[in-house]
Amino acid sequence: MFVDIVKVFAKGGDGGNGMVAFRREKYVPYGGPAGGDGGRGGDVIFEVDEGLRTLMDFRYQKEFKASNGENGRSKAQHGANAEPKVIKVPPGTTIKDVETGEWIADLTKQGERAIIARGGRGGRGNMRFATPVNPAPHIAENGEPGEERWIELELKLLADVGLIGYPSVGKSTLLSVVSKARPKIGAYHFTTLVPNLGVVRIEDGRSFVMADLPGLIEGAHQGVGLGHQFLRHVERTKVLVHVIDMAGSEGRDPYEDFKQINEEIKLYRQDLENRPQIIAANKMDLPDAEDYLEMFKEQAGPDLPIYPISAATHQGMKELLYAVADLLDQVEKEQASLPVIDQAELEERKVYRSKVEEPAFTIRRENEIFVIEGKRVEKLVQMTNFNYHDSVLRFSRKLKEMGVEDALRERGAKEGDLVQIGELEFEFTESVDYE
Repeated sequence: MFVDIVKVFAKGGDGGNGMVAFRREKYVPYGGPAGGDGGRGGDVIFEVDEGLRTLMDFRYQKEFKASNGENGRSKAQHGANAEPKVIKVPPGTTIKDVETGEWIADLTKQGERAIIARGGRGGRGNMRFATPVNPAPHIAENGEPGEERWIELELKLLADVGLIGYPSVGKSTLLSVVSKARPKIGAYHFTTLVPNLGVVRIEDGRSFVMADLPGLIEGAHQGVGLGHQFLRHVERTKVLVHVIDMAGSEGRDPYEDFKQINEEIKLYRQDLENRPQIIAANKMDLPDAEDYLEMFKEQAGPDLPIYPISAATHQGMKELLYAVADLLDQVEKEQASLPVIDQAELEERKVYRSKVEEPAFTIRRENEIFVIEGKRVEKLVQMTNFNYHDSVLRFSRKLKEMGVEDALRERGAKEGDLVQIGELEFEFTESVDYE
């Protein structure tokens, strides 16, 4: 089964917790704090594997979670960082954040990688919080939660040549003749429901990858018929071979078919209109094909390369394949002559985009409870170890520094009122000076 679009959940590993510990060694009367930091959580990384051709594996596994970092240890020992979780994907995979719609990565080359969900940093141990005022703090952070997101994987085939055309014009037969691919072939529309790939080798030693792309109909750019399932794969091809039923065996006019297919491609993405294209005038072994071909040439003009073929009888196949290989060589030479941007230079460039600044926190009231929401305050709750009194005092001080206490007072909060941040509920109290 061919699968070319899936949604999966990715979560980076949580950071390890920092530790509260003290040196207790003979002859060291002032040992001091010695709690180590937690290790970093593992990243979820997607990596290209050229041996894969489909996203089939993702139909059965929808969640990918990296390991958590190790907790900090005594004697100032740092917890071990977690190994990244590497997920293999086929070349041509694009990755998009489902919630924001942002494109995260476009993976095309063998071994190319993209970090999809970053692991959280490790929490700091109490040795990090020692100050002249508090030389023996009982404070340690929990590890930072790993990043999590729903993502959409979309596979766009990486083929040199794409066969396009209406259903039942002979694309699958053509691919089976020129390569070892064995697509399903039937005398009815939409026999081919998924793209098929084949490697074509011609007599002079040249070779290229050809894709038999599912047929489309009028309105495909809006998703009619196989719609976008077909059109997304056209984007990656360097050369298009437009297969046309030149005998009009389906009762359609060949030139109208040609115009309609090109219009659908243009409406889907305007830049595809200029993709190099060769016409394969198929079914020339059938009656009326020669007459239709002459009319087609008059309507299309002299500049359009047209190659009469019959995929059923192998007529004209050699001439077509040589023309495709020559055009492909020309396209690749033109692409090679384009100026190459040095990757190091590219990485140094910074793109600044205006971003709507989110408030540090918001407060709303649910019955008698004041609910505080915001990434920063919620992360503070998650990373605070409430088992230690010093950590609780630090948590209260941080809320005051962020302006949460004043904001609650402005909303009418009084001593003893319930406040909720994430899963934490506590009573509002007037702060005191903890230093």
